[in-house]
Amino acid sequence: MQEDNTSKLVWFFAGAAIGAAIAILYAPQSGEETRRRLGNAASRGRERASEAGQDLVEKGRELYEKGRKMADEAAEVFESGRKLVKG
Repeated sequence: MQEDNTSKLVWFFAGAAIGAAIAILYAPQSGEETRRRLGNAASRGRERASEAGQDLVEKGRELYEKGRKMADEAAEVFESGRKLVKG
Protein backbone atom coordinates (compact mmCIF):
# COMPACT_ATOMS: atom_id res chain seq x y z
CA MET A 1 0.00 0.00 0.00
CA GLN A 2 2.79 2.43 0.95
CA GLU A 3 4.70 1.59 -2.23
CA ASP A 4 1.60 2.31 -4.33
CA ASN A 5 1.20 5.77 -2.77
CA THR A 6 4.87 6.56 -3.26
CA SER A 7 4.66 5.52 -6.90
CA LYS A 8 1.65 7.78 -7.42
CA LEU A 9 3.52 10.68 -5.81
CA VAL A 10 6.55 10.19 -8.07
CA TRP A 11 4.34 10.07 -11.17
CA PHE A 12 2.50 13.19 -10.01
CA PHE A 13 5.76 15.14 -9.74
CA ALA A 14 6.97 13.80 -13.08
CA GLY A 15 3.72 14.89 -14.74
CA ALA A 16 3.89 18.29 -13.09
CA ALA A 17 7.46 18.79 -14.32
CA ILE A 18 6.55 17.77 -17.87
CA GLY A 19 3.51 20.04 -17.84
CA ALA A 20 5.60 22.95 -16.58
CA ALA A 21 8.21 22.36 -19.29
CA ILE A 22 5.54 22.34 -22.01
CA ALA A 23 3.96 25.51 -20.61
CA ILE A 24 7.32 27.26 -20.61
CA LEU A 25 8.01 26.20 -24.20
CA TYR A 26 4.76 27.79 -25.35
CA ALA A 27 5.20 30.95 -23.27
CA PRO A 28 5.92 34.12 -25.28
CA GLN A 29 9.49 34.79 -24.10
CA SER A 30 12.91 34.95 -25.65
CA GLY A 31 14.92 31.78 -26.16
CA GLU A 32 17.40 32.80 -23.47
CA GLU A 33 14.64 33.40 -20.92
CA THR A 34 12.98 30.10 -21.83
CA ARG A 35 16.25 28.18 -21.45
CA ARG A 36 16.86 29.81 -18.08
CA ARG A 37 13.37 28.88 -16.88
CA LEU A 38 13.75 25.32 -18.14
CA GLY A 39 17.06 25.04 -16.32
CA ASN A 40 15.49 26.30 -13.11
CA ALA A 41 12.56 23.93 -13.48
CA ALA A 42 14.94 21.01 -14.10
CA SER A 43 16.93 21.92 -10.99
CA ARG A 44 13.79 22.01 -8.87
CA GLY A 45 12.70 18.68 -10.34
CA ARG A 46 16.04 17.08 -9.50
CA GLU A 47 15.84 18.41 -5.95
CA ARG A 48 12.32 17.05 -5.48
CA ALA A 49 13.27 13.68 -6.95
CA SER A 50 16.28 13.53 -4.64
CA GLU A 51 14.11 14.37 -1.64
CA ALA A 52 11.59 11.71 -2.63
CA GLY A 53 14.41 9.18 -3.00
CA GLN A 54 15.79 10.08 0.42
CA ASP A 55 12.32 9.67 1.92
CA LEU A 56 12.04 6.22 0.33
CA VAL A 57 15.45 5.20 1.69
CA GLU A 58 14.49 6.38 5.18
CA LYS A 59 11.18 4.50 5.09
CA GLY A 60 13.03 1.41 3.89
CA ARG A 61 15.42 1.67 6.83
CA GLU A 62 12.53 2.07 9.25
CA LEU A 63 10.79 -1.01 7.83
CA TYR A 64 14.03 -3.00 7.97
CA GLU A 65 14.57 -2.08 11.63
CA LYS A 66 10.97 -2.89 12.46
CA GLY A 67 11.24 -6.30 10.78
CA ARG A 68 14.57 -6.99 12.46
CA LYS A 69 13.10 -6.15 15.87
CA MET A 70 10.12 -8.44 15.23
CA ALA A 71 12.45 -11.26 14.17
CA ASP A 72 14.54 -10.82 17.33
CA GLU A 73 11.41 -10.88 19.49
CA ALA A 74 10.14 -13.99 17.72
CA ALA A 75 13.50 -15.69 18.28
CA GLU A 76 13.31 -14.86 22.00
CA VAL A 77 9.78 -16.27 22.25
CA PHE A 78 10.87 -19.41 20.40
CA GLU A 79 13.86 -19.86 22.70
CA SER A 80 11.67 -19.38 25.79
CA GLY A 81 9.21 -21.99 24.49
CA ARG A 82 12.04 -24.40 23.76
CA LYS A 83 13.38 -24.03 27.32
CA LEU A 84 9.92 -24.62 28.75
CA VAL A 85 9.51 -27.81 26.74
CA LYS A 86 12.92 -29.12 27.81
CA GLY A 87 12.06 -28.44 31.41
